[in-house]
Formats: sequence, C-alpha cells, structure tokens
Amino acid sequence: MKTPSALRRFALPVGVAALLTLAACGGGSSDTSSSASGAPAAGGSKLIVIITPSPDNVFFKAEQDAAAAQAKKLGYDTLVLSHDDDPTKQSQEIDTAISRKAAAIILDNAGADSSVSAIQRAKDAKIPTFLIDREINKTGVAVAQIVANNAQGAGLGGQEFAKVMGNKGNYAELTGKATDTNAGVRSQGYHGVLDQYPDMKMVAQQSANWDQAEALTKTQTILQAHPDIKGIIAGNDTMALGAYAAIQAANRKDIVVVGFDGSPDVVASILKDGIKATVLQPASKISQMAVDQADYYIKNGKASQPEKQSVDCVLVNADNAKQVNAFAVAGS
Repeated sequence: MKTPSALRRFALPVGVAALLTLAACGGGSSDTSSSASGAPAAGGSKLIVIITPSPDNVFFKAEQDAAAAQAKKLGYDTLVLSHDDDPTKQSQEIDTAISRKAAAIILDNAGADSSVSAIQRAKDAKIPTFLIDREINKTGVAVAQIVANNAQGAGLGGQEFAKVMGNKGNYAELTGKATDTNAGVRSQGYHGVLDQYPDMKMVAQQSANWDQAEALTKTQTILQAHPDIKGIIAGNDTMALGAYAAIQAANRKDIVVVGFDGSPDVVASILKDGIKATVLQPASKISQMAVDQADYYIKNGKASQPEKQSVDCVLVNADNAKQVNAFAVAGS
C-alpha cells in the first residue's frame, strides 16, 4: 500500500487524494454535517481533525466527545480518528488532515519524541496543532500544549496513598509507557511525597504500559514475590483496575490501591470501598479549551494563550466520588 506521502506525489485532485489518504489510514469516524453559523476558518476550511488514542479507554473517548461537541457548537465539521498509540498510524492521520486542508488539529499524541516530525509537517502546511493531555519534547511546533498538572495531581495522589496506608508499610508502583512524559512526571510526583516517609518502602516498581491486562499479570507476580505489601499506586486508572482485579483474585482485602485519571470505573469502585482514590484529570475541560483556542487562532491568525498550559487535577476519594461525572467534579 502506498503511504499518504507517496500518494501526494501524483498530484491527484484534492478530493481524490483525501479519500485515498483516509483509506490508507485505516478509517476513523467522521462527521461532515455543517452548522448554520459557519466558522470563518483559515483557507475557507471548516474542518477540525481530532486525533487521540483508542476510545476503548473512556478517558480518550471523553476527550473525543468533548472536542467534537465544542467544535460543532462553534460551527465546524469534525473528523475524529484514533492512532492507538502507534506513531506511524498517527503520522498517516496527520497527513489526512493535511490533505483535507483542515483548519486545525486537536491531538493527544502517540509519543513525546516520535510525534514531533508529523506535527511539524502540519505546521509547514499552515495547519495549527493543539495538543491535549500529553506534551511533546519540543516547543514552537504545536500552537498549544494543554495538559493536566500531572506533578500537582501526583502529589495529591501520593499524599492520599500515604494517608490511607497509615504512613507506613511496603508498597509497589505500576508505571506507564516510558515514551509518555506523563508516566515519568507522575512517578516523580508520587515519590516527591512518598520518599519523605521513612516507614514506607517501595519493594517493586514495574511498567504495565497503561494496560489493564498487563497490570493484572504484573500485580500477580508482585504479590507472589512480595506477599507482605500493603499498597499499590498506579500511574493511571486502567492499571489500577488491573491491580485491583489481581488483588481480589488473591483474596487480599488488606492492600490499598490508588490510581490516576478519574475514570468512571474507578469512581464506581471507590463508592463500593474498593479502590481507595484516584486523581481526576479534567479531560473534557482540556479538550474544550483546545477547541476554543483553535477557533481563536483560525479567526485571528495568532494564539490567545502561551504554548505551555497546565490545568490542576482534583483528588477523588469516598468524600466526593458521588459528585464526579464525565471526568469532572461538581463544584470544583
């Protein structure tokens, strides 16, 4: 199969090239309905392309839904795609946005380093990119990088984890993908708190790559090697759910689990006195902010905010779990 870049060399008409490029990307969901208001987009385009990891993860589904709803509200058409954390697929989807002459791209990227060249191609094609959730390791390429304040959130999570464990005991940590800057920032944030407690000792630290099944397997191994652990702190809620499933299977009711994201499944577990806490990232708010800033850029030709932006996280535990809905806490 020819790559999207190869297809462009044949100088096909824009509409044909767009269709061929989209087919090469493996599809995606799109909405081509027009709004009566009509947004005055650059180059006459009314299309905003939204690209995230798989919507099988409710966090990324919330990003897609919030961004698409806000774009439609502002009068844009949307094309929603998923890269499944595959930089090659992401690159193809950004080429699709370029061939479709999109007005802007909203992107939760597939790698801090591996995403830079594709975002640069979009910039060279005069298509602005607004990053959400994950940063890249370069500035001046994307117009905005809007992320949850992972360091602040991890501090909250670490404090709650220590509190529920009584500030003592052996514990394990499950970390995310090494290529994702959030994984390192969260781990550092946890340890900025936990390392201050002399009676708390980390006896195992393993990456489960944000994956629930992998977290379950890794936790089973950890429990066999360290049957005396009293807690597991995870870099995201998906891994926390895997860890908790392993703990339940082992009939261990004495092990504390804390996650990060604010996912509905973990909130439901907190309400049942299962997982003890999570740190909510305001996914919907961040996505809406990105679309609003894209709209301003399209209409004015300049950014309305600094490139690097962070949004504070919120601790969710038994005290406020009932107030959580769609990655937001009522009143926060």
